[in-house]
Order: sequence, then structure tokens, then C-alpha cells
Amino acid sequence: MALHHLTIAEASRLIAARRLSPVELTEAFLARIAALDGQVNAYLLVTADRALDQARRAEAEIAAGQYRGPLHGIPYALKDIYCTAGIRTTGHSRSAIDFVPDEDADSVARLTAAGAVLLGKLATHEFAHGGPSFDLPWPPARNPWDLRRATGGSSSGSGAAVAAGLAMAALGSDTGGSIRNPAALCGIVGLKPTYGLVSRRGVWTNSFSYDHAGPMSWTAEDCALLLGVLAGHDPLDPASAALPVPDYRAALTGGVRGLRIGVLRHQYEVEVPVPDAVKTALEAAFAVLRGLGAVLEDVRIRPAQDYTDVKITHAESELYAVHEAGLRARPGDFGEDFLGRSLAAILIRGEDVLAAQRERRVMIEQARPLWERFDAIITAGPGPAPLLESWRTIQFWQKASLTTPWNVLGGPSVAQCIGYTAEGLPLSMMVQGRPFADAGVLRVAHAYERATAWRARRPVLDAAAAPLPLPPVPDPTPAEVTAAERDAIALVARRAGLVLNDRQFELLAASAPYVWQMTARLRRPRAFTEEPANIFRWTGYRGLSARM
Repeated sequence: MALHHLTIAEASRLIAARRLSPVELTEAFLARIAALDGQVNAYLLVTADRALDQARRAEAEIAAGQYRGPLHGIPYALKDIYCTAGIRTTGHSRSAIDFVPDEDADSVARLTAAGAVLLGKLATHEFAHGGPSFDLPWPPARNPWDLRRATGGSSSGSGAAVAAGLAMAALGSDTGGSIRNPAALCGIVGLKPTYGLVSRRGVWTNSFSYDHAGPMSWTAEDCALLLGVLAGHDPLDPASAALPVPDYRAALTGGVRGLRIGVLRHQYEVEVPVPDAVKTALEAAFAVLRGLGAVLEDVRIRPAQDYTDVKITHAESELYAVHEAGLRARPGDFGEDFLGRSLAAILIRGEDVLAAQRERRVMIEQARPLWERFDAIITAGPGPAPLLESWRTIQFWQKASLTTPWNVLGGPSVAQCIGYTAEGLPLSMMVQGRPFADAGVLRVAHAYERATAWRARRPVLDAAAAPLPLPPVPDPTPAEVTAAERDAIALVARRAGLVLNDRQFELLAASAPYVWQMTARLRRPRAFTEEPANIFRWTGYRGLSARM
């Protein structure tokens, strides 16, 4: 087997037995990056010298009997929102093109302590939000299964790098699906851990309330190995949970016999309809799980649009707060797709944000009986991958998301491959669990993987092929607003201190009707004594998490 097709579990056994050199493994990945990344565009920066230094150190330590564990000598890469001391961290944005952090993110420090080898920094949608974009200093990542197609985002380079064999693993972030979208479209495994399980310190903020940092790899077992290093309390991250870290790899054993699994059939058949190929693949996956002894039952939760309304209203306001100074001073430093999402936050009122916070708290409490009844919930994953050139910013506002409910509810969610279209594009499902039952969702994903052959299939790339041209920057979608509404939008923009050119204003105006509709749906009569939702705790979930 080619070295770039080894899983972390396989490579770590060979390294521990001194049958594989970390230097040899790292050199193989660096050579593959040099040969193929000009087509895939997964990397913004390759840290070859650092990688070789770390690999040599790992090799010497292992030879001296100082083996640190299953990530020792394993090459990985980072979404370029993870701060790296002395190494440029750009967020894939012109506005941060020269930013060099002084400290590593907590996740990076943990991986370094585990002996992992950093290959470089990966493409992302701008600041883990806007994209794919065609007007930034670096091109967007391309899908290795079909280079004409998108990877999904925002952890775009992470999904592409792992799928293409340009890294054994990558770290991504997930605010509304940004680990699971590219994992699904690129045919790999991506885990959004429970909120607070993995520290966000040193990871460029998208939304304080919804950001999750997590692993992306070829298998569920590899994600378990990574999570075992990444998880743990960080006193410098106020959201970090002070809980013991289990052995996630050991928890993969036992299979799924007797587990109760809910299926959100109504969600992906009616609310957010998926292609027939996805539904067919899901039914086949359900048959596999039933054959393994799991008990599956259809179940419903709140409509997907409800969760999307809450998340976007709340999270876009937090995103704008992060980037407000730059948007006011230098809007032209940002890509148009980022502007078409972020600027709309000026139309969201304070009472709208509070309504979203309150509704989120209600949603979390409404989910509690669900987790008392089921060990896991399955729904369709995103995909198959669309053509890269088909993306329009307005799509962000037009459709409810299958991934977003699990950011709102905060528990773990894993995306994995369950087959391919006739054109060879990956299809996916997502497995969700109660807060802190991360081991449980990985257990379900692992059992399914072991019972199917999908992990044996890899994308085929031709080093001799010429890179594809970059699609043109699409024009803003015409705004569906009246003259009076346009004037009102312009007034709000001026009061916010924004100085926009005509094109930037059209991006804002196009999103306005969707923002107004979204916030209107959140408004409902509430008792004046109702508790504000800025008090957020995982009360009562610790006992539940111990069931699996």
C-alpha cells in the first residue's frame, strides 16, 4: 500500500514497531503535495523544513524508547485559522495576509506534545465563513474526486487534503457545518465534537457561541485517536468543559447491537430534500446497521429552518462583532462572498439576537427527551458536491441546513461516506449524539465502516494534468427590495459607519429580505420574566453521556 493511503492507526502501528520511519512518511507526503497540490489547492503554506525537523525528532525519540503514542510521527495539516507561533496565519483573507501569531493554538500545542508532524496551513473559506471565493489572494480548494467541483466549507482545504492523500489528518472548525460539509463532499470522516470538549483558544473566532474545533481524517478510528489528544479542559477557554477524557479509541469496540437509533427521515425527505442517490444510500446504510443489531426508528425534531434561523441570527451578529473594525475601515480587503454574508448583521436588532438566544435554550431543553430515548440520531449528510462555479452567495440565505441543528444543540456530530454517485462523487450520512457522547457517535460510525468497503476507494489524481482555470467572480444577485427599503438599508449602513461602493451595497441589499424574514420568524410573545439565554450550561447531561 502507498504510504499516503495508510490510515493513522495503520501508520502508528508500523512506526511504534520501527517498521516505518516518520521521516520516510513525511517525505512521502511532502513529495505528493509538491506533485499534486497545484491542482487541488489545499495548501496555503507548506512548512516543509519544520515538518522534516519534527519527523527527525520523532524518529530519534522513538529509537531512544520515548514513544509518545499513536500520533507520534504522524503528518497532519491545519486549517489556516489555527494560530501557529512564528508561522503565518491568514484566515485565507487579504485582510490578515501578514499576521504571524506569537503562540500556538491549544490544539496545535497538544498535537506537538503528542509528536505529530505539521505539514502546513490549509485553505479555508475566508475566516471560516465566506466562500468559495474567487477574488482572494489564494484560489479555493478543489474536490479531489472531481476537480471541477467544490469541497464544501469552510474547512475546504482540510477536506481536500485528507481526501487527496496530502495529509493523514487535518484540523477543521465547525460553526454551522464547516467540518462536516467538506468531510461529506470529499468522502472522509469529520467530527464536530461536543461544544466545549476541544479548546477553541488560538482558533480564529467565527462565532463565540457556536464554534467547534475538531478532527478530519480517513476513518472514524483515526478521528478517535485525534480526539483523544485534542480533548481536555483548557482553563483559558471560557467554554471549555472540565471533564475527564475517555479513551475514545477503546470505546469503538462493542458494535451497535441493541443501540437505539433515531432516523430524521422527514427532515431530509421533506424539509431539506436530498437527491434520490442520497436516500438510496441511506436506506442501504440503515440495512447495514440493522444487520449489526441496531434498532432504528423514525423520529422528528424541530424543523431545520427553526435551527437555521436561530443560528444565523445569533452567529452572524457575533461574526460582525469580530470583524467590525476591519469592515468599517477596509471593506475592500474582504472577499465579496464574505461581505455578502457578514454585512447583513447590521440589519439584525439586539432584540432579535436575544430572541435567538432564548429560542436556543428552549431547543436544547426540548432535545433532552430525545437523548433519553435514543443513543444516536442519523440524518443525511451534505452532497453530492456541486460544481465550483455554481456557487452564489445568496444560497447561504435561501436554504435551511442539515448540519446546523447540531451546532445549536451542541452535541457531537460526525459525517462519513456511505457510497458514491454514478459519477463517482461521495455520498454521506451524519450521526449525532447527546452532549459528551462523542465516543458513542464514533462507535456507530466505526461499526458502519467495518461492515462496508467504502474506505477502500480513493480519488485518482494525475500529476501531469494542468491546473484548471479559476471561475470568474459572480455578479451580486439582484436585490429584491423596494426603493424605500433600499433607502432604509443605506441609512442603517451609514449609522454603522460602513462606507460601501455600489457593488458592496448590492451584496448587502440582496441579503436583506432573508434577514428580515428570518428575524420575523423568531419574534413571538414571551413572558417578561423569561430568563435571558446568556446563561448557558450543560446541566444534567453528564449522567446521560455515560450511557454509551
